Amino acid sequence: MTPRLVVFAGLPGVGKSTLAARVGTALAAPVLTVDHVDRVLRAHEVVETAPGVTAYDVVAALAEAQLAMGLTVVVDAVNAVAAARATWPALCERRGAALRVVEVWCGDMTEHRRRVETRHAAAPDGNPTWEQTVLRMAEYEPYIGRRLVVDTSIAGDPLPGTLSWIED
Repeated sequence: MTPRLVVFAGLPGVGKSTLAARVGTALAAPVLTVDHVDRVLRAHEVVETAPGVTAYDVVAALAEAQLAMGLTVVVDAVNAVAAARATWPALCERRGAALRVVEVWCGDMTEHRRRVETRHAAAPDGNPTWEQTVLRMAEYEPYIGRRLVVDTSIAGDPLPGTLSWIED
């Protein structure tokens, strides 16, 4: 079976990491989270000329190593801009992997804000404020290309449909 690179994209607080973790569990695939790498880099005071790029590069290198072993890999990242997103198709082309992009969003702005504020209150050092999330919204470029769009504000479990699309 061809390995898959399953890339999750979406703003903080939309449910992206929760769904990515569930998909990783269902597929027995490693889940590589850009935010985790970014936190470690900051904790070690790694200075970047282009903030955020290093974490994406580290995750891409780890994903490539897993794909080289024939494993399916899940990447959990905001992927707000085309430059960040360009990493994944190039990686799949090099490794002969199938790319599946899952863009997650929360169509209910009140619910989205509640989620972000709840997460920030629980872990203020690791999660953005609502104001920071709104700034990210302004930077978020429209996603162009084949992808599954999941609205987590809609009732129902998105996992079965997401898995079906990934395995298609």
